Amino acid sequence: MSGPRKLFVKSYGCQMNVYDSNRMADVLAPHGFVETAAPEDADLVILNTCHIREKAAEKVYSELGRIRKLKEAAARDDRPMTVAVAGCVAQAEGEEILRRAPVVDLVVGPQSYHRLPALIDRLAREGRVLDTEFPVEDKFDFLEPPSRAATRARGVTAFVTVQEGCDRFCTFCVVPYTRGAEVSRPVAQVVAEVERLAAAGVREVTLIGQNVNAYHGGGPGGAEWSLGRLLQRVAEIEGIARLRYTTSHPADVDDTLIAAHRDLPQLMPCLHLPVQSGSDRVLTAMKRRHTRAHYIDIVERLRTARADLALTSDFIVGFPGETEQDFHETITLVDHICFAGAFSFKYSPRPGTPAAVMAEQLPDAIKVERLSRLQTAIDRHQAAFNARTLGKTFSVLLEKSGRHPGQLVGRSPYLQPVQVMAAPALIGEIVTVRITEVGPNSLFGVLDEPLSAARPGQTALAAAGA
Repeated sequence: MSGPRKLFVKSYGCQMNVYDSNRMADVLAPHGFVETAAPEDADLVILNTCHIREKAAEKVYSELGRIRKLKEAAARDDRPMTVAVAGCVAQAEGEEILRRAPVVDLVVGPQSYHRLPALIDRLAREGRVLDTEFPVEDKFDFLEPPSRAATRARGVTAFVTVQEGCDRFCTFCVVPYTRGAEVSRPVAQVVAEVERLAAAGVREVTLIGQNVNAYHGGGPGGAEWSLGRLLQRVAEIEGIARLRYTTSHPADVDDTLIAAHRDLPQLMPCLHLPVQSGSDRVLTAMKRRHTRAHYIDIVERLRTARADLALTSDFIVGFPGETEQDFHETITLVDHICFAGAFSFKYSPRPGTPAAVMAEQLPDAIKVERLSRLQTAIDRHQAAFNARTLGKTFSVLLEKSGRHPGQLVGRSPYLQPVQVMAAPALIGEIVTVRITEVGPNSLFGVLDEPLSAARPGQTALAAAGA
């Protein structure tokens, strides 16, 4: 085949899947693949899947139905299309995918995507290929670094995986079965990747992992480093103006991490800290290894370290055996913490997890009703948080052009989309914006004078009680 082959990758679920999708493209680039945004033009289509929610898995099969029509059309044009399913659904349901979706040629788990070029070569010899074994080798030792052009094309923010897998085994969660045991990348490897990103113009980096604050990567001399210490080191890299991390487990928040929030101006004052429930009885059934009081204590310590810190979280309603009183305790926790936002979900049984076979599975009608009440409470606090930004001034990293001429879109320190009229040359710059309007999904503002003597990310919201 003459010319480059075209690659289309679609990601589902978490930020780690976005990171993995980019690395798949990086792995395939030296083998003649270039990315396209049009699946109908692709020679290779990869669906990088998530298995956390039942609907997420079903979305994959729906998408495969659409891909089948594209593959049939390509075949009529004598242009073979290869279809691959990667990620956590691939890991959990590999053989079932091949049985249920004949359109799929390749199934590859999240720990094996560094093998993609070899797996594609195997297709020519074997037909369909399944690779969901947990490899002995560390995939990060085999991944191609992205080209500077590819990094620039992806923008001024980037995710960097520092930890994968989870040893917590919450009773509702499939992650330990699809991503495996906790593994942390060495400090030097993380630093080298962030340095490459900074050299290519990235200004903001989010360190990610299934349980990112359980990070214990090897540092110089072989000593294990905590996430707090890693953040300290990454903050020293020239060009990186903003740092974030996600997703955290309350039981793994330690003193070094709290100190990082106190001491690092680059670390943004927005923390996603999933709690799942406000009821100790439900938390025990979930095997969360923290209590309501423990969670509140962590939040208070973090807010003492950083007065303008905003919290977001995850909640599951309708867990097996959850009573109305249990649910009430979740609502009171939401009102006590005053989250700036949260993701809330109905409990859905995931095959192979302990919670899936628990007694007292709740009717869907109860889950739906409780989810509505919870989301109403979350939305009320989020609206109040956003309303407090009106008239305030803070720093915004401008990331891309907006939908209207002359408009740029960036993110506040709290991850809120901010739209402002500004010159395209300011993309990648951190500017001072005064908020003039609060919309349902975005903030709107005007360029203002620089914040005098303010640390990056420091805002007037602290005085407003954010």
